[in-house]
Amino acid sequence: MDPATTASKHARDVSQPHGPHGRILTLTVGALGVVFGDIGTSPLYAINQIFFGLGAVPVTPDNILGAISLVIWGLTLVIALKYLVLVLRADNDGEGGVFALYGLLHSYKRAGLAPVLAFLMLAAGLLFGDGVITPAISVLSAVEGLNVATPLFDPWVVPITLAVLTGLFAIQHQGTARVGSVFGPIILVWFLLLGFLGGFQIFHHPEILAALDPLRGLSFLHRLGLHPSLLVLGAVMLAVTGGEALYADMGHFGRWPIRLGWFGLVYPTLLLNYLGQGAFLLSGESVIGQNVFYSTVPRILLFPVIILATAATVIAAQALISGAYSLASQAIALGLFPRLRIVHTHQVHEGQIYAPFINWMLYAGCVLLVIQFRSSNALASAYGLAVSGVMLATSLAMLPVARIYWGWGQTLTILVFGPLAVIDATFLVANSFKLIEGGFVPLSIGAAVYAVMVSWRWGRKSTFAAYSRAHTMTMKQLVELKQQSTTQIDRNLVLMVPKPLRSEDENTPALFQFFWNRFGMLPQNLIFVEVVHRKVPYVHHERYHITEFFRDREKGNVISVTIMFGFMEEPNVEKVLEQLAHHHEIDLPRNPHRWIVHVSVEQLLPSRELTLIGRFRLRLFSILRQLSQPAYFYYGLGNEVQLTMEIMPVRIH
Repeated sequence: MDPATTASKHARDVSQPHGPHGRILTLTVGALGVVFGDIGTSPLYAINQIFFGLGAVPVTPDNILGAISLVIWGLTLVIALKYLVLVLRADNDGEGGVFALYGLLHSYKRAGLAPVLAFLMLAAGLLFGDGVITPAISVLSAVEGLNVATPLFDPWVVPITLAVLTGLFAIQHQGTARVGSVFGPIILVWFLLLGFLGGFQIFHHPEILAALDPLRGLSFLHRLGLHPSLLVLGAVMLAVTGGEALYADMGHFGRWPIRLGWFGLVYPTLLLNYLGQGAFLLSGESVIGQNVFYSTVPRILLFPVIILATAATVIAAQALISGAYSLASQAIALGLFPRLRIVHTHQVHEGQIYAPFINWMLYAGCVLLVIQFRSSNALASAYGLAVSGVMLATSLAMLPVARIYWGWGQTLTILVFGPLAVIDATFLVANSFKLIEGGFVPLSIGAAVYAVMVSWRWGRKSTFAAYSRAHTMTMKQLVELKQQSTTQIDRNLVLMVPKPLRSEDENTPALFQFFWNRFGMLPQNLIFVEVVHRKVPYVHHERYHITEFFRDREKGNVISVTIMFGFMEEPNVEKVLEQLAHHHEIDLPRNPHRWIVHVSVEQLLPSRELTLIGRFRLRLFSILRQLSQPAYFYYGLGNEVQLTMEIMPVRIH
């Protein structure tokens, strides 16, 4: 049974519509802060970009109705229909996101899906680019409300933004468990405020309701012409940023709480606010500081709204930062990323993690963007390109998912996801005009991360191939040596090996051959341990597989253990081995202090026939290895057990 099929049969209960109503309501409130924070802060800057940013559309009644119509139907088609109705069905053991799709389709890569998998890898890189821009533009757009209150704050917008971002990234190592409990209620108040502000404006100018007609948006684009309409669509894209989070965070809350939160609160209040901003523009009143959102706020409420908006943007940024940690952790488990240091910040909830390297790289990127662009309008020119690329990758991946997992016919699949992919592609083309103005930032980050993933995967495969070429004895010969041995080392030796050992005809790992050549004796108990990262979030059954090659009460044993983890799990090998020893499934003392773990440290050497590109990839892989934790440490070995290391020359071809 392939991993994807296994995943489809073990979807977690949290994604199902049944269960206590109180539980679903609690999850829905929690999802408001984590899932909808990004898309919920888009009203701060999206409409500004259409009329006062890169779009620079004249503020006329027809243009206002057309622009608001595009925003409304963008939310409806891309978010409500595509993500909430369709994409949320594509769960991988209850998990969502680009790597969940990667896991679902990985076993079909030889069936012509390799380009889709590569696009999903690039989409993951673009999400890191989005993780740099979103905190910067969200916090900056909120603090800019001070300019609307009084011009005296203008010199302080950037310093205050940098101070807020510094504080946000500085507290990440403490985890989000305490703060998380208040995220949902704050965002709940924020969405209610959005609905109130929008409803107030609609009440005074109900003619804005004509924007509900989709033909208004289409005729608006037709009047503008090709190039100006693409610039407008690039600005409209800002209203749907954050849509990928609805899918990526499905594993934390389940599809039904997310759907309930969207259709019950988020979607209606966003529609009200965007319609309300259009109504304000129809009124002809002046837009203070070219900021439509804050211009709709009554002066008496301006400072409280600025404070609430800042809190909402910090929460949105926090959710995206946490998502970047999870994305890195999944990439590591899938073998696409170096083994970066991951800190678990909660003793119970495994999903709450902190990645120091990712944290400070994101912080450096945010600071540089704020200093360079200095305003949300300028920074918006760099925003949207990454998100549109991720959305297009998701739509293209859904084509084979619908065929393979849902049993849809080709015609139905194309009729449903074809138009959605065209919409995403149109947004991507529209945002490509932002490339020079700043769109190169997320694209460069995405390309760099993609290069890291490709190079790391290539390096690991090349290293494994070099190990496989080494001449070693067979497992059968090892067993014969064990049977004939009269003296042995009174130790329990655990060897980390690169592949499972199931048959006596297989060769022993190169690491063992080095050990035998060095000592000429066998340990009393010899345990080969191989870790398999399956392309599923969780392993529910068959956590381990034990193969006994030799077992004798006096002479000890030779055993191979294959331990399997999903890409959402913490791969603690030492803990699994302790459990196996405790239940006498392997002959190891219960006390890990009496074990010796023998590991290899590779010395990478280029072969003579390695090409110039191959040498460059090898150099990049060597640099990435410096950032990566040793495999034994990443797998939880070395906390209590003794470690011995063998430096092994590995020639890369």
